[in-house]
Amino acid sequence: MPKSKSKPSLAAIVRHCDKLLRPADFKDWDGAANGLQVENSGAVTRIAAAVDASLATIELAIAARADLMIVHHGLFWSPTHPWTAKRYEMLRLLIENNLAIYSSHLPLDAHPKLGNNAHLAASLGFKPSKLKPFFFEKGQNIGLRAKINISRDELSSRLEKILGAKPTLLPGGPENCRQIGIVTGGAGAELKKAAAEGVDTFITGEGPHWTYALAEDAGINVFYGGHYATETFGVKALAAELSAKFHLPWQFLDHPTGL
Repeated sequence: MPKSKSKPSLAAIVRHCDKLLRPADFKDWDGAANGLQVENSGAVTRIAAAVDASLATIELAIAARADLMIVHHGLFWSPTHPWTAKRYEMLRLLIENNLAIYSSHLPLDAHPKLGNNAHLAASLGFKPSKLKPFFFEKGQNIGLRAKINISRDELSSRLEKILGAKPTLLPGGPENCRQIGIVTGGAGAELKKAAAEGVDTFITGEGPHWTYALAEDAGINVFYGGHYATETFGVKALAAELSAKFHLPWQFLDHPTGL
């Protein structure tokens, strides 16, 4: 009788993720808590990937019969007690459905192959040889910059095709973009830092109202493509990597915020 194939252990998958992403080497915001945030009974049969860990995405993961969910934004950004009401419901669902959560924030932004920035740059057609580290934050560079000649209109069209919606443009810079910085997510408030690093065009997810005038003052173009839309890449890439290594099915749980 053939020997049954054992299920991959959660511990082995977490070790692989930690080796790839090096969460211990990153400073991050306090609530990020990079790494395994919730464990399960010890085995994994199906992986789900989502941008955010929330009651809604946990319910989607359970419906998908996943026992491990990979997320970019984990559970602990705001105070996590008391566990009542919706927080209790989340905890109950996690435990009753044996669902583990692994979260990776800045390590997944910055990863040279699996990262949000690397995949957005590749989707835009920027060759790796044209990319350099960019945007020094929390002790290291977390973004990428590309030296390339592309019209602002063409760049906008590419972003719209990739992200599924027309990006918001702050047209403070030149019509031809030659130094493009990419930091996915919510880096708009750090526009001054991006400009100081010498880019004429900055691609990120979202930013506050006052950055429009700042972009004009700094002489820089800014594209806001959506915090959610610019950060779907990394969790998909990490889930696909785990699927290939551990021979597990996976799926992406799309729960867009519109932001």
